[in-house]
Amino acid sequence: MKKKVVGKSKGVVKGAPSGFVVSLLVHAAALMLAGLLVVFTVSQKEEQKFEPPAPVERPKMKLKKPKVKVKKSAKPKPTTRIVTKVQKATMPDIQLPEMSGMADGMVRGIEGFDLVVDLGDANVFGAAKSIGNDFEGEVYSLLHDRRGGTMSMDGDQFREILRKYVLSGWKSSVLSRFYRSPEKRYATNIMVPPIPTALAPGVFGVPELEDYYLFIKYEGKLVHKTDIKFRFWGIGDAYIFVNVDGKEVLLSAWNAHYSYFDWWSSSASGDRTHILGNQRMVGGDWIELKAGQPLDMKVLFGEWHGGQVSGMLLVEVEGVEYPRNSRGAPLYPVFKTEELTWDSITEISRFLTDNQCSLTTGPVFNDFYEPPSPDSETNLVAEAETPVAPQPEPKVEESPIRLWKFKDGKDVEAELMTVMGNQVVLKNARGKQVKVPIDSLTEEDLSYIWLSTPPTLDINFEKTTQVRQFGDTQSGSAPPVRGNFMTFSTQIEQTSSLPYGFGLQAEFFAIGSEIGGNKRMLLDYQKSDFTLVKAKKFKHSFKGSKVELIDYTLNGERKGKKYDTFLVVVTDSRGKIIAYKTPSETLYENLDKLRNIKVGWYFDRDVNRCLPTPPQEYSSPGQN
Repeated sequence: MKKKVVGKSKGVVKGAPSGFVVSLLVHAAALMLAGLLVVFTVSQKEEQKFEPPAPVERPKMKLKKPKVKVKKSAKPKPTTRIVTKVQKATMPDIQLPEMSGMADGMVRGIEGFDLVVDLGDANVFGAAKSIGNDFEGEVYSLLHDRRGGTMSMDGDQFREILRKYVLSGWKSSVLSRFYRSPEKRYATNIMVPPIPTALAPGVFGVPELEDYYLFIKYEGKLVHKTDIKFRFWGIGDAYIFVNVDGKEVLLSAWNAHYSYFDWWSSSASGDRTHILGNQRMVGGDWIELKAGQPLDMKVLFGEWHGGQVSGMLLVEVEGVEYPRNSRGAPLYPVFKTEELTWDSITEISRFLTDNQCSLTTGPVFNDFYEPPSPDSETNLVAEAETPVAPQPEPKVEESPIRLWKFKDGKDVEAELMTVMGNQVVLKNARGKQVKVPIDSLTEEDLSYIWLSTPPTLDINFEKTTQVRQFGDTQSGSAPPVRGNFMTFSTQIEQTSSLPYGFGLQAEFFAIGSEIGGNKRMLLDYQKSDFTLVKAKKFKHSFKGSKVELIDYTLNGERKGKKYDTFLVVVTDSRGKIIAYKTPSETLYENLDKLRNIKVGWYFDRDVNRCLPTPPQEYSSPGQN
């Protein structure tokens, strides 16, 4: 028998039979395929389960067209809405990039507090915002370049620059290198009575600006609703120039300086005869306006050696007879593009001698003005020339007798007399007093009891004062202006021990009075809601805004404002007064009237709104 020899085979894997290896490979392939199927299946399942997140609802802003409030009386036509802003293309504002250089100079303020000249917002130089038919004004100083740096200047140079500017046709390039104020004012009249020049720069945002070698320039449109022929009458301290449609129509200069500005002279009958402010008026040339056709108008007035500044324009309409004052001077109306408000009349009356012109009559130079009806509020002001604050409605006193309800369902009409321990003493309509336990009353009655037994309060009113003296005149002859910067505050402290958890409201009225007059004015008013709690030691305090009171001398007369007195009132949540403090009982007796007086308003001893006491007439007015 032949032996079977087992030799080395050429298997797939060394040392393993080929069949076995093939079997392994087949099984491995099967496992791999199964795994892929599992992974594939899982992946497919996961993908099927995936749900995208719901879109996020983002809030959307509803855009609205901006609404511009227009005065009801104003119905402007496209032509009359053109104001001096449209001329900026020919006079680039080259100051804006350099204003940062002024921060450490003219506009730095005094010891960390702001300087806000006490002339009111709608003051004699105009308001802070334009209403469209006004004149845009700004201050120029020829002592500084446009970046605020100091420049060499004397009287002859100053007058020569003014002369060159006006004779050039008021070209802006003549003034381009000089400093202009960062803020503008928008005037509906040119009516700046004689005031300390030192007050003017602060109104235009530059209180540190010197009060000499400066002027104020206004530009706007002159237009009237109907055809009109008129002329200006005016004065300027130390000068005023008026240009309409490219032509000079009025020029006034103080005394000897008049000969220097010799390119225009008046032909008006009565020229330099009648007094306005501190000078005699100059009559201008006749001007003819066609209905609704605006003409460019520019006005410039200012000061060269300090002291006081003034610029005023009145209007004489051809063919109109005007009433006359005791000196025989015609009472011409103020030039205006809007009827003067009570606030404007108040500010002008502070500095203008009485009965020298009319503040409430005459034409209004816009092309949409309609005269007020005979029974309108404006017309009443025009007749009286003394605005009166609206009178409050009489209050109906609440009866002390009320309906008391008990937890057992019974009730009784009675008056609360007092609380004694855990009992309440009530007095019924027949006058009989009864005691009832406190815990027998409803929650409403308990609240009434605690409101009716307010805490005892200690009230203190304080003021802090900072003083600044200014008036950097070149000549040194003008008396300095004193500014008293005051901040008023009040503190209220509970001195009784019984807790009081209801809300209270406190009001304070800071009252000033005239220097050289007998009127009062509201300097500041503040109110504050509070609750007296242990965490604040049962105290509450609050303060008001900084108030600047100016003390000055004009025409040898001391004028201005000073602090006088105060009134603090505390009311509960029902509006009932529970405490007050004042050195002047008249103020408390007229509290309802006082609450109708706004900050800045003048009022008499009976708390009726009135105009300020005007300055006395100049005994030796300047000769133009």
